[in-house]
Amino acid sequence: MPDPSPRYAFDRIPEPGEVFPVAPGVGWVRMPLKLTGLSHINLWLLDDGDGWTIVDTGINTHQIRELWDQVFDTALAGRPVTRVICTHFHPDHMGLAGWISERWNCRLWATRTEWLFGRMLYLDSQPKTPDFFVDHYRKVGFGAEALEIIASRSYENYAKSVWPIPEQYRRIVNGETIRIGGRDWRVVCGYGHAPEHACLYCPETGVMISGDQILPKITPHIGVYPAEPDANPLQEYIDSLDIFRPLPKDLLVLPAHNEPFRGLHDRLDYLAKHHDERLNALVTLLDEPKRVMSTLKVLFGRIMKPHETFLAVGEAIAHLNCLIEQGRVVRDLDAEGIWSYRRAGKAADAA
Repeated sequence: MPDPSPRYAFDRIPEPGEVFPVAPGVGWVRMPLKLTGLSHINLWLLDDGDGWTIVDTGINTHQIRELWDQVFDTALAGRPVTRVICTHFHPDHMGLAGWISERWNCRLWATRTEWLFGRMLYLDSQPKTPDFFVDHYRKVGFGAEALEIIASRSYENYAKSVWPIPEQYRRIVNGETIRIGGRDWRVVCGYGHAPEHACLYCPETGVMISGDQILPKITPHIGVYPAEPDANPLQEYIDSLDIFRPLPKDLLVLPAHNEPFRGLHDRLDYLAKHHDERLNALVTLLDEPKRVMSTLKVLFGRIMKPHETFLAVGEAIAHLNCLIEQGRVVRDLDAEGIWSYRRAGKAADAA
């Protein structure tokens, strides 16, 4: 299914450190980002009457802290930041929540699972990569050289990307209404990209802050990783698309990446069809048993670059686990101790 061109709402994007108004009481802040395939993150500054609410924070770098200082110096009109809301725990979203909370003596607001994940990963920082982590990628089919590189790295990536995650927070829940600047914002939780991702919908202004749950041009990353190798986040994500269908079709969607856009329902339709097509293509491929690495070109349409492999493998396993749960694919452990996948009903010895 061709990806329909997004209907972007504005003809310009803000410079780093600039606040660009996109709706009543909503300012768009754009910060640089150096993650695979991503050059920026969109953050949001909400007028909250006597103060300001920040939604998402950026990753913990000196550059982004300086850019936030620029925003604080030029855009707050002498009013303090009184609340930080994070859509989910990923470091480009929660990375500076602790720093902003400390600086302004304000509370982090997040869903319980996202706060727990962020806090856990920050504390679970080890100088040596755990054995289970290396074993996972051995079963995936990584070679000896790649496994040696994995084993030699520290287990501290998340902790190095975030300011210490606050020890206290204020829980938000699906369906809750948060009063911000005299307007009601409803929490709408989605799943799959993160375990309990919070979007914020304001009926009065027809705006939704979607975080990473719904993006206009790229599909959110949905992956399976060593701590929960049998997880099925893709089915959670597909199912959660229907949560957003009752929202207005002309909603202004404020995503974390790319640009604000309209056409929510078209995007939901595309995302559902996109994953359905990829799942069906995998089933066809698995008419003969295949390892994870052999599925990447079918899923992504190209050979992956080395720095993309971890994310690509995580997405591949998410699709394969989804098919296993649907009863369409079976996973075996082959003679070399590596996972092999085949269409249900095909003999395991066909490899």
